[in-house]
Amino acid sequence: MSRYANKISKDKSYMDFLVSIKKRIQEAQYSALRSVNKELISLYWDIGKRIVEKQEERGWGKAVVETLAKDLQKEFPEIRGFSSQNLWYMRQFYLNYKNLKLQPMVGEISWAKNMIILSKCKENSKRKFYIFMTKKFGWTKEVLIHQIENKSYEKHLLNQTNFDKALPEKYRQQAKLAVKDEYTFDFLELGEEHSERKLEASLVERLRKFLEEIGGYFCYIGSQHRIEVNGKEFFIDLLLYHRKLRSLVAIDLKIGEFKPEYAGKMQFYLSLLDDKVRLDSENNSIGIIVCKNKDRTIVEYALKDVKKPIGVSTYKITSHLPNHILKYLPSKEEIEKNINLS
Repeated sequence: MSRYANKISKDKSYMDFLVSIKKRIQEAQYSALRSVNKELISLYWDIGKRIVEKQEERGWGKAVVETLAKDLQKEFPEIRGFSSQNLWYMRQFYLNYKNLKLQPMVGEISWAKNMIILSKCKENSKRKFYIFMTKKFGWTKEVLIHQIENKSYEKHLLNQTNFDKALPEKYRQQAKLAVKDEYTFDFLELGEEHSERKLEASLVERLRKFLEEIGGYFCYIGSQHRIEVNGKEFFIDLLLYHRKLRSLVAIDLKIGEFKPEYAGKMQFYLSLLDDKVRLDSENNSIGIIVCKNKDRTIVEYALKDVKKPIGVSTYKITSHLPNHILKYLPSKEEIEKNINLS
């Protein structure tokens, strides 16, 4: 590299230029992948449709799928995806979605993710939810499976908020998607007995996992966020920002059962945030009270006349293995010893 070229490579304006070019290339690559995926899903949809139509027209049974798979594999040996099993999936895919007007949406996620949703979710409303959420938040296959096994759909239906009356209509659905009825903090190394401060510290320490669990569009602002009023200090456990809602989100962590006074405390926090922290261009702040457990009726009454938007969720921690499994695993010292020997 010449001296002049070396000088350019260290120039800040050039670095900004390089970043913009790389970003454009990545956008083009993503666009190309999306286009290929849409075409593949469209192809599979069409094959499934034609199989169904021919079976209805000619009275053909399972044999036509097996014969078609054999002939397609012979004709296109370099293309994977034409096994008899996959052709049956195409048929099932078309039959399940043909009357739901989902074809544009299913093309936005991969075939593998579509198959996970189709096989693990039996109700169409549940399938629509996971297709939408996978597309919206870019879930990987592993995250999608985790969300299904964690019953995110059911928790979404159960979530307890007052958003219908406390938020403008155009923000309600997005806000509801941002609050789960129960969070699973299975990445925390906490025992059954832990303090609120220890829970908070563990969540902050494993921030990336925490943000993945609560959903997309959240950004971390800080923990024990301090606000002063007339010389008195108040601290919000966790303060986040939701980019889509353009709202500050205050999280209050409680290790016990939900109590009605928690709603009053959160309403106080939200008033402070709206008056002292929120920017003019941002929407009203939202509160999430996360408790170990809750009585749903008490939550309903506690939120009934609250004007600020608040959701009440629970959490569970499942990081500890049962003792009957744990005893068969090597100790920390044994693992470290093996690592040092390698």
